[in-house]
Amino acid sequence: MKTCSKCGYEKNRDGALICSLCGGVFPEAQQKIESKLAQDEAFAEFGASDAPFKRVDFAMEMAYNRRQSALLLVCFLALLALMGWAIGLYYGSQQIGIALAAVLALVYLLVSYYAGDKAILTFSNARPADPGSDQQLINIVDEVRIAAGQPMPKVYVMETDAANAFATGRDPAHASVAVTRGLMNILNREELQGVMAHEMSHVRNYDIRYMMLVTALVGAVALLADGLRRSMWWGGGRRGRGGGRGGGQAQLILLVLALLAAILAPLFATMLQMAISRKREFLADASAVELTRNPLGLASALEKLDHQVDRMPLEAANRATQHLYIVNPLKRFGQQSGALFSTHPPIEARIRLLRAMT
Repeated sequence: MKTCSKCGYEKNRDGALICSLCGGVFPEAQQKIESKLAQDEAFAEFGASDAPFKRVDFAMEMAYNRRQSALLLVCFLALLALMGWAIGLYYGSQQIGIALAAVLALVYLLVSYYAGDKAILTFSNARPADPGSDQQLINIVDEVRIAAGQPMPKVYVMETDAANAFATGRDPAHASVAVTRGLMNILNREELQGVMAHEMSHVRNYDIRYMMLVTALVGAVALLADGLRRSMWWGGGRRGRGGGRGGGQAQLILLVLALLAAILAPLFATMLQMAISRKREFLADASAVELTRNPLGLASALEKLDHQVDRMPLEAANRATQHLYIVNPLKRFGQQSGALFSTHPPIEARIRLLRAMT
């Protein structure tokens, strides 16, 4: 295993050229890149094309993020089609199964797009911030949204001693940010500004829309898979149809295929959801520093949240909403934790990268 010098992640394979967690380039790969750049610069003098290794700014990174989001949405739709195919395979009509999956996905997406943020705020027990007692919070959100060039989002407070925050909505014009009372109690103004800049970055980067849609698609996949498993358990489908030895073997194969789809599709959907969540947290941290010019403020806030998350879990959070929060409200994933099933990168890695920006 190879350890990344940037984030400290220790589970990279020996032959890796970049860190699988933060994307940092290992020294041996950096030498190859510099050599390639030198060759491209030499060729450029004779009219060759530009070098392929270019400096990446926030606009390029956000555009790449949007392309990745579109690709992952296609993957989710493919999973839904797979579930529809499995249902049709089990009941004898693939077309009907795929049509059922498409209708269910469309309903989930429409409800999530237009009412998902209200449902999330309701489930989180969030109330509108009081201009009297919560004026500092409102002022800080106003500061960072001006720096980001975005409309003023709605500001909510969750009355709990747990420390956390999240943003939701379908676009910057319909965005909301919510913080817990516990977060405001343990952070100073600079730290709270860093957290709000992080959440405003999610708004500006349209992460809020993507994560709401992904939540709906994960729910649709899980619902179809659960319905198929229950049907298999209680009987029905095409198990009793056909006759003869060959027909029985074919039906058994179809049953196994449908069962594998019902088991594996929700797992793959969750892995896709978590993988993109981790990458977006790093980008939101970097974007927050762009807005505040103060990486130490967010780094200090994350340190305090790291100490608080295990001692004071957020009861209103669940597995469907855990990816929305600035730190995972259900479980602390440390540097030694496997990253495959975590919705957030290790806090230690995020803090180390923020401190490196100073």
